Amino acid sequence: MLETAIFFESPEEMLARVFREFRPRTAIPELRVKYCKFANANSSVRWDEAGLEFRITDVLEGAPAAILESLGNILMAKLLRRPVPRIHAERYRRYLNRKEMRRSLQLVKQSRGRKFVSGPQGDTYDLAQIFEELNLAYFHGWMARPLLGWSRRPSRVMLGHYDPSHNAIILSRLLDSVRVPKLAVEYVMFHEMLHLQFPVEHRGARRCVHTREFKDAERQFPMLKEARQLLKSICH
Repeated sequence: MLETAIFFESPEEMLARVFREFRPRTAIPELRVKYCKFANANSSVRWDEAGLEFRITDVLEGAPAAILESLGNILMAKLLRRPVPRIHAERYRRYLNRKEMRRSLQLVKQSRGRKFVSGPQGDTYDLAQIFEELNLAYFHGWMARPLLGWSRRPSRVMLGHYDPSHNAIILSRLLDSVRVPKLAVEYVMFHEMLHLQFPVEHRGARRCVHTREFKDAERQFPMLKEARQLLKSICH
């Protein structure tokens, strides 16, 4: 009769092994693993005189050992400023993209995260009015209005975003100005409204934000080229 011995590593033992693979000639420092109640999937590692501390989102507590090993490799690679091993990056993304994990992370973000929403009325533009005008023109008036607001700071990098966890559309305060044509604000709002109609698709390790259907619908916006040119000039 063939007997097989099965060995189980603790998270500390597994992460110590990962450390040794990155730094084979360095003595393994005191190593601590903490599961923290973060509002997202972010995890981190810190290495100081007290040792090596891994702070891992508690959503991953009980995750398969292979997933924690991949996360350990990702964190160590970032800590030591080395390329993240592809096999570990893909394995970790695939796990987070699983339907049940996406749902768990969304619930965590809803319950723990805080979302600042200023309200739709700005100094120049009323986002509620713009939303309803676009809703009637392109969505038959059937789209339920999410939370609407302006960002705290006038970002030139992120002109708008839709947050599905809080069902909110936020536009950059940079656009709330008499110097910004209404066409530019309408286009950004229209783009974010399309994210309600066409949610992000997950294909294995890939996340497809702008699907073919999304892009086809976006082309229905009149003066699309002019609106994009306006935004380009505003951001430069």
